[in-house]
Amino acid sequence: MNIKEYIKEKIVFLIINSIIFLFTGILLKALKVDIYAIFFVEVLNFIGSSLFYIFDYFTKRKFYNNLLQGLNNLDKKYLISEVIEEPNFLEGRILYEVIQETDKAMNDEISTLTIKNSEYKDYIELWVHEIKTPIASSRLTIENNPSPITKSIEEDLDKVENYIEQALFYTRSNNIEKDYMIREISLKNCINATIKRNARVLIEKGIKIEIDNVDKTVYADSKWVEFILNQILSNSIKYMKFPKSVRKNSIDKENKKQDTIKIYCIEKAEDIILNIEDNGIGIGESSIGKVFEKGYTGENGRIFGKSTGIGLYLCKNLCEKLGLGIKIRSKAYKGTTVSILFPINKMFILKD
Repeated sequence: MNIKEYIKEKIVFLIINSIIFLFTGILLKALKVDIYAIFFVEVLNFIGSSLFYIFDYFTKRKFYNNLLQGLNNLDKKYLISEVIEEPNFLEGRILYEVIQETDKAMNDEISTLTIKNSEYKDYIELWVHEIKTPIASSRLTIENNPSPITKSIEEDLDKVENYIEQALFYTRSNNIEKDYMIREISLKNCINATIKRNARVLIEKGIKIEIDNVDKTVYADSKWVEFILNQILSNSIKYMKFPKSVRKNSIDKENKKQDTIKIYCIEKAEDIILNIEDNGIGIGESSIGKVFEKGYTGENGRIFGKSTGIGLYLCKNLCEKLGLGIKIRSKAYKGTTVSILFPINKMFILKD
């Protein structure tokens, strides 16, 4: 708040005061009051009005400037009610009371939503654990009754389990700090566990896995890392086969002698970069910058009709919260490479 803004705000009152001064002088002159007395009265009125506006200006200026400065210095703007003091003028007290009431109402609403969100999260986690029983029972039935039909059912069960896992990790992703522990882990073990989980579909689809230089020690949570690797590997498998419209030309004959996924590490300074590289359909330039957006399926998702747009979004979100870096490079019909950067920082690390 500056003097120009204040004058602009009070311009009507200043005009009214000026008119009153003028009519007072005219009235006193008509009453044949001595000119010196008129001058004295006008000066007193002017001094009194000026002192009022000066006091009013500095009082409000102090309050509003402190209010704006406090607001600018806060990361969480809704805490402004905690840092301002109640002013001694009416307009400021009204504003102060409004801020206090709205802040209280907002805190009550947040508390209600937090409780509901916690209850929903607990329900999802309970549901996920409960649904595993009928899935395990279905797999047992499939094993005891092998046939083309049960094989197809088993493929659908794999998809169901992946979607269930996405739902579970999605509900936990907002409170990941309470559900992970950074430890010294073997990257090779995480990769082997992920490959083993997808072994059946890799064999059925004839996809070759090449692993090189992955016997590394990194610092992360193995459960979350395996989830991230599984989402990336699942995408590589899902988009490995070219659609029929592409197979009509010679692109895949030149570049896809065999479906292959390469998993290898590169050491850069003190960081370890894990690369998952495939020679699948790849991602077009128009989509590559949006693949980590929530719900984005892109052209490939529409062609194959299998994408939820959640997998890579979760990978990005979890990597950020775990302090990892993630990057994707791709060219249409030439494959995709997803890189995960593990910074080596041994401070505050728990060892198994």
